[in-house]
Amino acid sequence: MSKVTRNILGFLSRFKFAITIFLGLLLVGVVDENSFIKLISYHYQIEDLKTNIKQYDAQYKDDTNKLRAMKCDPKAIARIARERYFMKADNEDIFVLSDDEAPIEDTQK
Repeated sequence: MSKVTRNILGFLSRFKFAITIFLGLLLVGVVDENSFIKLISYHYQIEDLKTNIKQYDAQYKDDTNKLRAMKCDPKAIARIARERYFMKADNEDIFVLSDDEAPIEDTQK
């Protein structure tokens, strides 16, 4: 055997436990399907889902209150019909204001 091969084998035999532990941590930490990287990404996904749950809970409570008001008060039905579906009474006019801006055309060409 050459001197280089003996030096490499001597190094590997001296630090075989440290190398094994390092390779095991590398395998578990980066390559494995339950790695630390995926654990962190799952944590961020869970946080996003929790914020979505809070938003949906607030929307559910609001919709439940509106539904309860619609069941009890006929004026609430008229108000919702006017707000959402632009329905009107016989003696009123409806003006719909749009937030969309029309593109400005250059007329001085």
